[in-house]
Amino acid sequence: MIRFRRPLRFGKIPIRLPIPRRLRLGKRLSKETFFRTAHVMAPILTAMVLMGTSSAIAHAQGTMDFSGAQTLMGTFKTFAMYAGAVICLGGLIFAGIRMMTGRFQDAIPGLFGALFGAGVLGWGAGWIGSLTGQSM
Repeated sequence: MIRFRRPLRFGKIPIRLPIPRRLRLGKRLSKETFFRTAHVMAPILTAMVLMGTSSAIAHAQGTMDFSGAQTLMGTFKTFAMYAGAVICLGGLIFAGIRMMTGRFQDAIPGLFGALFGAGVLGWGAGWIGSLTGQSM
């Protein structure tokens, strides 16, 4: 880091503010500066007070019950199973209609959609079940 030194000014008074000292002290203690300081500090103090009360509440709580999390993950697993089944069935219907009309090339995206739905149904629900220890 490069530092620059202030040049020495021999025989000259050091650079000072042109305001006399008594006026600087008087301005520092005025009502305007007090209200400005209170205006700036109010959100900080409010946040600190709220942090202190939430910390006390958090320490007052003993143990945490994760049965709600188990129920929520079970809901996600059920949703993954239903969504996978709907996607798979929709892809098969789409592909079947395309194949019946003779457009086999247009049926390929429907078959991939059915494959994706089967993946959601199998791997998605299985992965969620493995996180919570629930079996299919």
